[in-house]
Amino acid sequence: MEKLMEMLPFLLPLLIVELILLIVALRHILTHDTYKRGNRILWIVVVIVGMNYVGPIAYFLLGKEEA
Repeated sequence: MEKLMEMLPFLLPLLIVELILLIVALRHILTHDTYKRGNRILWIVVVIVGMNYVGPIAYFLLGKEEA
């Protein structure tokens, strides 16, 4: 438990960034109808299952339709 408390100042900012990425990606998916690849359900699953940065980043690189 002490190790966790020591690492908390380093882990907290990473957790906050991860949650922000998740929220922004989900908001974008739910408010837009077109995607470069796949569909809405696919990207929701990818973003939620791949929550550790990979899912949201994959969506912004591969799924988000250019405006």
